[in-house]
Amino acid sequence: MTRIVLRVNGTSRDIEADPSTPMIFILRNQFGLTGAKYGCGLEQCGACAVLVDGDSALTCVRPVSEFAGCEIVTVEGLAEDERCREVQQVFIEESAAQCGYCTPGIVVATTALLNRTRRPSEADIHEALHGHLCRCGAHAGMLKAIRRLVRKGAASGA
Repeated sequence: MTRIVLRVNGTSRDIEADPSTPMIFILRNQFGLTGAKYGCGLEQCGACAVLVDGDSALTCVRPVSEFAGCEIVTVEGLAEDERCREVQQVFIEESAAQCGYCTPGIVVATTALLNRTRRPSEADIHEALHGHLCRCGAHAGMLKAIRRLVRKGAASGA
């Protein structure tokens, strides 16, 4: 066991953990942050995504030791971010989810994309969601919601 300091959702937390423990288990089991989901355990579905220093990152394989010194924001922490509230609101308005298992990871990926560029191209959107799998088929609704956000950003001049 090693002492590791993590900064999660704006709060520094000291933990004792095996440095090779996948970050998802620390988030869920030690911090009670259950928005990021354990899906495939192979970094292929995106359900475990969080923001790390502003970029979408998967947590089901990467060891907790790699996250020390980083600014980590989970989907729970995004609730305070205006852009994320926009993403969440348009997903609700467009009914862009069914079971919701993949939704937190896709909201994280969309937020990271819109943090990088307010007017992403269609290719940018597909690239941002490339590693995210929706098993119940809600991708079309999610894409519609994201496109609506992009149009809104373009219309507002943001």
